Amino acid sequence: MDQSNRYARLDLDENTLIEGGRHVLCAYTMKPRDGGDYLATAAHFAAESSTGTNVEVCTTDDFTKGVDALVYEIDPAREIMKIAYPVELFDRNIIDGRAMLCSFLTLTIGNNQGMGDVEHAKMHDFYMPPAYLRLFDGPSMNISDMWRVLGRDVNDGGMVVGTIIKPKLGLRPQPFADACYEFWLGGDFIKNDEPQGNQVFAPLKETIRLVADAMKRAQDATGEAKLFSANITADDPFEMIARGEYILETFGENADHVAFLVDGYVTGPAAITTARRQFPHQFLHYHRAGHGAVTSPQSQRGYTAFVLSKMSRLQGASGIHTGTMGFGKMEGDAADKNIAFMLERDSADGPFYHQEWLGMKSTTPIISGGMNALRLPGFFDNLGHSNVIQTSGGGAFGHVDGGTAGAKSLRQAHDAWKSGIGLVEYAREHRELARAFESFPADADRFFPGWRGNLNGIIAAE
Repeated sequence: MDQSNRYARLDLDENTLIEGGRHVLCAYTMKPRDGGDYLATAAHFAAESSTGTNVEVCTTDDFTKGVDALVYEIDPAREIMKIAYPVELFDRNIIDGRAMLCSFLTLTIGNNQGMGDVEHAKMHDFYMPPAYLRLFDGPSMNISDMWRVLGRDVNDGGMVVGTIIKPKLGLRPQPFADACYEFWLGGDFIKNDEPQGNQVFAPLKETIRLVADAMKRAQDATGEAKLFSANITADDPFEMIARGEYILETFGENADHVAFLVDGYVTGPAAITTARRQFPHQFLHYHRAGHGAVTSPQSQRGYTAFVLSKMSRLQGASGIHTGTMGFGKMEGDAADKNIAFMLERDSADGPFYHQEWLGMKSTTPIISGGMNALRLPGFFDNLGHSNVIQTSGGGAFGHVDGGTAGAKSLRQAHDAWKSGIGLVEYAREHRELARAFESFPADADRFFPGWRGNLNGIIAAE
């Protein structure tokens, strides 16, 4: 059934829709199946995303028609369609009238993903009007709050030097805490990897007790504050709350040094909102494990990493993993810096829409995946600043002199970049950085050919 007479209005102007302030706008790539008519398929998609059915029903009235989602722009050659969703379509909480991200996803990425006449459809950007944007929680904490704990400038505190205790599965409690202590002697921040929680070989309560003690000892040894991101991910919100409360009680006077990691893609918006609302004074660390199932360029359905990141800011993520923008091991591209800009800035351009965040607190990019000291300068050059949380697993513990030296090499690479000094030159005065060249020789040869002639004597010296 061709529904384009009701669910398509190609005469609508995008700027007028934005000025009107009552529509959420979404841009998709979409391909009809078997060469179907593009506008008719797009209209069917909009109908399925809002008020439509496959037959005329007697319960449709004028009000219902007034909240139809409308296709307002198509470009069949580029497989682009844009849809305007009236804000009245979206569900709101009965307790406080706030918006919920699950409702946004239910309509914009819902049954339409399984429609028989659609070969594929993927959301690439969306625009939130001011009146609807204000109904989302947004972040309560971000990197500025970490800098405050670390005693740094809260406006330009620089990279937070972090790691992930490997292997990914985790370690038994005492070896895990020992690894934390080793890294903290040179670095700032440690996070659980996503499988690490309350495994049978590493009970959470025992591990957390030992990590809290390791933090105290590392702070005493260095005279510096340290940070830990503890995984509270669970199916059950009450389990998440129980984990969070135990962790805060155990860290005691260092409770503000603790972030809570939540696997936001696999557990969904309910888990993120549970953490955001139950623990508003903790940094909410959005881990996105599993997102590649829909966000990868190889996937033609779902939504992109840009959309995922933008949604995370609405929900209240303090920080979210954004990949390495092509500078590490993860799938990505240098142009992914636009994801960071959308998270960080109060006014930013997406691939299709400009978004004004109207003072909503920013979300901090968390950079991880195959990074080490030698890759950092190129990453910072591309991004244009170093105000990120950077977590190197192998880049720290793969250092030939161990985790403490690895942490120091990462900090030294950051300091070299901030000072405008070449990495090889800086390494001549900083042994941990010099030894990073020996630790990662393939990267050293790739990015700094000729380094051996400059650093061999320093690397060999005791």
